[in-house]
Amino acid sequence: MGSVNSDRMPDHNSSHNINPLDHEEFRQQGHMIIDFLADYYRDVEKYPVLSQVKPGYLQKCLPESTPHNPEPIETILEDVKKHIVPGLTHWQSPNFFAYFQCTSSIAGFLGEMLSTGFNVVGFSWIASPAATELETIVVDWLGEMLELPKSFLFSGKGGGVLQGTTCEAVLCTIVAARDQMLSQIGKENLIKLVVYASDQTHSAIQKAAKIAGIHPMNFRAIKTSKLTSYALSPDSLRAQIRKDVEAGLVPLFLCATVGTTPTAAIDPLDKLCAVAKEYGMWVHVDAAYAGSACICPEFRPFIHGVEGANSFSLNAHKWFLTTLDCCCLWVKDPSALIKSLSTNPEYLRNKATDSKQVVDYKDWQITLSRRFRSLKLWFVLRSYGVHNLRSFMRNHVKMAKLFEGLVAKDKRFEIVVPTNFAMVCFRILPSALSETVYKNGKLGMVSEEDANEANRKLLESINMSGCVFMTHAVVEGVYVIRFAVGATLVEERHVITAWKVVQEHANAILSTYEP
Repeated sequence: MGSVNSDRMPDHNSSHNINPLDHEEFRQQGHMIIDFLADYYRDVEKYPVLSQVKPGYLQKCLPESTPHNPEPIETILEDVKKHIVPGLTHWQSPNFFAYFQCTSSIAGFLGEMLSTGFNVVGFSWIASPAATELETIVVDWLGEMLELPKSFLFSGKGGGVLQGTTCEAVLCTIVAARDQMLSQIGKENLIKLVVYASDQTHSAIQKAAKIAGIHPMNFRAIKTSKLTSYALSPDSLRAQIRKDVEAGLVPLFLCATVGTTPTAAIDPLDKLCAVAKEYGMWVHVDAAYAGSACICPEFRPFIHGVEGANSFSLNAHKWFLTTLDCCCLWVKDPSALIKSLSTNPEYLRNKATDSKQVVDYKDWQITLSRRFRSLKLWFVLRSYGVHNLRSFMRNHVKMAKLFEGLVAKDKRFEIVVPTNFAMVCFRILPSALSETVYKNGKLGMVSEEDANEANRKLLESINMSGCVFMTHAVVEGVYVIRFAVGATLVEERHVITAWKVVQEHANAILSTYEP
């Protein structure tokens, strides 16, 4: 295989003009990629879920430099099969129960394909009117499905935007809140601004606060406990705010979460918003994982009180069959975002923008360029409809309940926190480990530290088997295993098999356990 280093001099005799968008070549190669992916989805559960490769493996498999001459798509795809697929952790596997899934669907994929094919850069309305207008329509559609207050929708006085991830969405809202507050108290008081969250809140919030210039010492991760199922206590929030105010600091921003990453805990929005309102704070509701489920009437009460918030976001790429990336952010006051994030250079000026009659989404986000994300979300909403989307998520919740029931029947295990939505948190009990020690003729109780180490080894053993993949969390010093149901292809048989895998590896650990 030739490389850029193997031929320094241009070969004028062999040079020719290429057409990277030849429509017949595109048709032929496109079919090959679709066939490849169709076979991948058919066979995905046969692969080890967690990649088994070692760090640096790919460098040994590929050439040292770029090929000098073109290679056929067949050769490239063969290398994908041989070298890339083994290095994937298979997020679309029905045996993937880690993190929170990124669901895929035919509709989401085809919408993404169209978006990529059009390859428009819709930073302003004039840059691609359809991209902007479809986005304003679909965020209102989804907002109505969630029964968000009219004040969050374009049909009211608010509006929505499709960001890449929650990290971007939260950064935008913190920046807007920061500038809004500093316009009242003076920019010199930036050092006094305080951001509040719980110790269960996603680390993206702390990162966003840091980028926005909030002093690291002014980020409050308020402790939660099992007594509140790890939800943020309004009383704890108020106590911390009062302490900060007495110290001369300025409460700025609260992030409340519906479906935290460690345990899927649900913060009480109505009471937290009431506390924040007393101090004029911006409240953002992070419903990245669980927000999608709130299109189901039985889950809608979990976002009761959202009317008291300033902004709300969810990730459609997590549980809503819309491929990565697609974070939906709604704000009550779009002008707050626009004032903080807009730039108006001469080369972007146009009559539509100057008319103030259109949305220019470049002013709602950090970056200038943006993708046509609304197309895939539109495809998902139209292809499946409200009824099927609700059924999809309800089925996952049902399977999580099945797993929870299997765990509860085995007295060696415990469900550590109440199961919300489609995630179960469990562990081997210290008492089960103590019993093993006793049976081996030894005395002594197993400590929580010992139990944590045993559960860590259990999870590592399960994941290295390649049969299933789960992740963990630590809450109040207790190591728990997270079992999150959410893969598009998952069925009850996969959940039952996963529990059998857990039991098999637990049996192996318990049979030889010594603290």
